[in-house]
Amino acid sequence: MKKYITLTLIGILFSFVAKAQLGDYKSHTVYVYNFTKYIQWPAAYQSGDFVIAVYGTSPITAQLRNATANKTVGSQKIVVKQYKALANIENPHILFIPNPQSANLAAIKQKLQGKSTLIVTEKNGLAKQGSHINFILRDGKWKIEMNNPLVDASGLKVSSQLSRIAIPVR
Repeated sequence: MKKYITLTLIGILFSFVAKAQLGDYKSHTVYVYNFTKYIQWPAAYQSGDFVIAVYGTSPITAQLRNATANKTVGSQKIVVKQYKALANIENPHILFIPNPQSANLAAIKQKLQGKSTLIVTEKNGLAKQGSHINFILRDGKWKIEMNNPLVDASGLKVSSQLSRIAIPVR
């Protein structure tokens, strides 16, 4: 009986953790979608589909697809793609790299060098290691760090509203 109660409690705990992680991705989804409103891409990126991509497997992929269904950035239809291999990464407007894939950041940066792809991560320290925007948990709330020199070097223009809420990282 004691073993049953222990297993039940562990099961309940894991269900709360899973819901919290899913809830975290809801916050991430809102942020990522709003980046489309507060960041301007160069003229060469303002035709065709607006591509938001996820590298690897993550719950955010489905949430982004739901949140962006039938949405546009200007006249560009938003399309959410999932890349499972580095070789498949094309030239998305936004690339989200989930924590389990963060070890690939250097290789991804090299592949996208000279491109205007906004690289978004979710692991402490990655804004200093080369992502443009990184999610961090501070005081129980999701915040964003922004590596302004890298964003500028990518040819992206960030609105003052987004700059004000971001924690600058150099």
